[in-house]
Amino acid sequence: MTEPASSGTPPRAPEDPPASPAPASADDTVIDTTTGQDHGHDDCPKCGSTEVTRKGDTMSLICGFCRYEWVGSRLEDLHGLGDGIGDLVGRTFMSGASDITSAETLITLKCQGCGSEVVVDTGRSLEARCHWCRSILSINDKIPNGAVPDGILPFGISKADAIARIGQFAGKRKFFALKRFRAEFKPDNVLGVYLPYMTVDGNVTARFRGEGEIQTRRYTVQHGKTSTTYYDADVYDVAREFDLHIDDLIIESSASRSNIDNRANTNNIINSLLPYDVKNMVAFDSNYLGDSTAEKRDLNIDDITRKAHLQFLTMSRESIRNDLIHYDRGVRWTHEDMDVHGSRWATVFLPVWLYRYAERSDNGQVMVHYIAVNGRNGNVMGSVPINKARLWGVTALVTMLTAAVAWPLGAAMMAGA
Repeated sequence: MTEPASSGTPPRAPEDPPASPAPASADDTVIDTTTGQDHGHDDCPKCGSTEVTRKGDTMSLICGFCRYEWVGSRLEDLHGLGDGIGDLVGRTFMSGASDITSAETLITLKCQGCGSEVVVDTGRSLEARCHWCRSILSINDKIPNGAVPDGILPFGISKADAIARIGQFAGKRKFFALKRFRAEFKPDNVLGVYLPYMTVDGNVTARFRGEGEIQTRRYTVQHGKTSTTYYDADVYDVAREFDLHIDDLIIESSASRSNIDNRANTNNIINSLLPYDVKNMVAFDSNYLGDSTAEKRDLNIDDITRKAHLQFLTMSRESIRNDLIHYDRGVRWTHEDMDVHGSRWATVFLPVWLYRYAERSDNGQVMVHYIAVNGRNGNVMGSVPINKARLWGVTALVTMLTAAVAWPLGAAMMAGA
């Protein structure tokens, strides 16, 4: 730090200069998460049956034929994720996070039960039922169109629970909601969906330089009927350089939801459901999908790297906040720099209970409202269409009542003076 210099100027608000992190230059390292099961279903490990389902809302799977139960393996345990973040160099990624090299969505599977060929549209689903022997066929292994992730985080909140939470959320807002929405609202129309995300670990070195101020005096100067408050502060040069290991940052991997248009939908509320307990995700097993739909990712690592690095920088800035509390007038960073020595990427399906309502305005435009429930912890976010006339009416009434109360009070004060 330099010697303090006295300053009587008002405080300067901290700024957020744009980050320009350098991309990793080392060769990529791929961790193979394939299972070798290109066709068919993840069978029961005891009897080979394809009639496998989840046991309630637990992490267990159960065979409908022999009743054998087992739990999928945690992805982190299988591949050592979460360890060695400080040793990461260059870019490492699970095979499910490889670049999408094919836009093909129709995949033909050969039924292991009867030999028939069944077509699965991976743009809509990852499984289908054989029309001859009724066996369930699923895409279990990684294919180059981004349909199959490395891991999946199964639902922990039941549909009944989600319906109750959505009903409670909308119920609290019904007074200001459109009459049509109140009449048509049916929370049991909620759907379970798995949305595509990536998780990324980062081995980062961050450097910050700027000025911090510590207040030494505060005083007020009277100017007739008005007054001005001034501050004196000691100004210090502040510099910080440190390493940061970032574990399991969650990043969007769907272009349609990354490019948010608030004029047409409110799907930005889906990302407000974060975070998720991705430490508990299991290696992808199509048996966990059940009746839920799944959305295919359409962004590659290169498409979201800058967004991830900007979040790295934000996390770096926040990580030293407690170290700067003695600068009671704040710190204004003038230079920010960051090196990403290494990163590690994986793809994952995250569970969401989703309610959708389309509001059609008088001019024919449609605004889609969503109420979403985090499928793990039950957090709810959403929007409902507002009855603007009622909102404006209540606002006007409150304003009038406030003015009516304030007028006699002010008159009484003037009379007392």
